[in-house]
Amino acid sequence: MSVYVAEEFSPEEADVLRRYFTNLYGPVFALVNLPEVVKGALFARYSRSPKSLRRLFLDEFVGELDISGDDSIDATIGLRRAEELYDKVFFEYGDDSVAQLGGVHLACEQASNLLTKVLEWGRLMAYLEQSTRYISYDARIGGRYRFYRPPEVLQSSLGTRYVGDMDRIFDTYAELLPIVIDDIKERIPKDPSDSDFVYRQAIRAKAFDSIRGLLPASSLSNVGIYGTGQGYEMLLLRMRAHPLP
Repeated sequence: MSVYVAEEFSPEEADVLRRYFTNLYGPVFALVNLPEVVKGALFARYSRSPKSLRRLFLDEFVGELDISGDDSIDATIGLRRAEELYDKVFFEYGDDSVAQLGGVHLACEQASNLLTKVLEWGRLMAYLEQSTRYISYDARIGGRYRFYRPPEVLQSSLGTRYVGDMDRIFDTYAELLPIVIDDIKERIPKDPSDSDFVYRQAIRAKAFDSIRGLLPASSLSNVGIYGTGQGYEMLLLRMRAHPLP
């Protein structure tokens, strides 16, 4: 089966994450208790990083924030309270306009390219997807390449062939990447005014862009979504009616 590979966090890391993320180990979670500018910056960095959103927050953002006043916050408890309030307003009073007033930053991780297109179909929301132009897909998660493994395919007579073919595609990607990088370096020498970091990043981006056409639709990606309650309601209705499981 295609199983979500959950990250492991130290007790100290989990204590910090619990204040700002609605869950610590699932593939779908919301950001809370953070300034909007921080959420926006985090999502912007998210689209060009191979890290999960929670790991990215720990590695690159926590050190820049004053979190000393948030020690007593538990976002998972806050989420339950918010759900209770929403249920009361929406179901008891029938006021669906409340769905237009609140916005949520939501992360969906390890989603196939097919799923990302379903998620990003609505026009009432904003999206940032992990970019194949800036991220290498030769890395593995949990020892496996980053592609979706449909249970119905794996359990069929084509399961072994499917995994083998996908592995070979990603093997080819991994083999071509250093070759393409070296070729681009030969054709585009470093400008003396560029730093080593800038030159290296530019070369890698060109290489990623050159070979990303190899990546299949089953490739996994991370998606950041921002929308109102009404936008998420429409998203869920659209997904329930979609032919894909």
